[in-house]
Amino acid sequence: MTKKILIVRTSSLGDLVHMLPAISDIARHVTDAQIDWIVEESFAEIPTWHPAVHEVIPVAHRRWRKHWWASETRAARAALRADLDARRYDIVLDMQGLMKSVWVLRQTHGVRHGLDRQSAREPLASFFYDVKHTVNFWQPAVTRQRELAAAALGYAYDGEPDFGLNSITDGVEIQPYAVIMPSASRDDKLWPEADWQKVFGRLHEHGLDLKLLSGSPAETDRARQLVAGNPRAEVLPRMGLTAVAKVLAGAQIMVGLDSGLTHLSAGLGRPTIGIYKASTPVRTPLEGPAYTASLGERGNAPSAETVLSAVDQALAFDVSAHADFPGGAAPA
Repeated sequence: MTKKILIVRTSSLGDLVHMLPAISDIARHVTDAQIDWIVEESFAEIPTWHPAVHEVIPVAHRRWRKHWWASETRAARAALRADLDARRYDIVLDMQGLMKSVWVLRQTHGVRHGLDRQSAREPLASFFYDVKHTVNFWQPAVTRQRELAAAALGYAYDGEPDFGLNSITDGVEIQPYAVIMPSASRDDKLWPEADWQKVFGRLHEHGLDLKLLSGSPAETDRARQLVAGNPRAEVLPRMGLTAVAKVLAGAQIMVGLDSGLTHLSAGLGRPTIGIYKASTPVRTPLEGPAYTASLGERGNAPSAETVLSAVDQALAFDVSAHADFPGGAAPA
């Protein structure tokens, strides 16, 4: 008999990437699981990448909260409520543990599972679950999500995380370029320009061109300034998430600030280096099947030398794994 499961995890990009191994676990351990996923509309592409996700239900909370009582917003909320009211699930699993996810959860039908007060980021959320689970807070996000899903659905997971991203990586050839994510929404996450230039120089020494990602117009301007006059670098135009994922999947290496796209690169199996300055990698380290390095700590950015060393290690790893790469050879 089909077991209908609804996942509530609406944002953000990196957190959704961290969810994917739990989806793989559910598909592997729960016979005839039908997995639907409620997600913020701007990230709705991500669940579609995983073959085990049956249906994606978009929610526009970020857009709605700007005009919560506008007639258009009220109509959209009513449509979502009617949609959820028509569905019945065996299990509704809140993987976020926030009051904004509880707002969605309360409109669903099914046994509601979530984190207990000691485990949830917002303890008040735990009062709205029928079944509460304890998951150690201070451990990697991928592990937390896998543990919560296993506890809610009654299995023991094992093995390395499987992000289920073959729909992105299949048929993509690794090319001689590095993807760079030098921008962030907060200035306290930024890394010094001089350090970036050292990294760019090292990547060029390894024969790689640069493709820089950015989000807002301000981030695009910053990225352009970083590579001004560099003929081997380009700032990519804004693209949809699937198109960006394809670019990441074809890169020989990715170096970026702690961002959702950096975590996506790791999940796609590309050697990835994350630079942490305003956050801690204890709870959100980079995880993936290839080389990853989560460097720095809140208030203590990694030095250029530390990142350069990781770049060399990552590229040695990748050349060893792709010894037939044009111009490459396995390290001695």
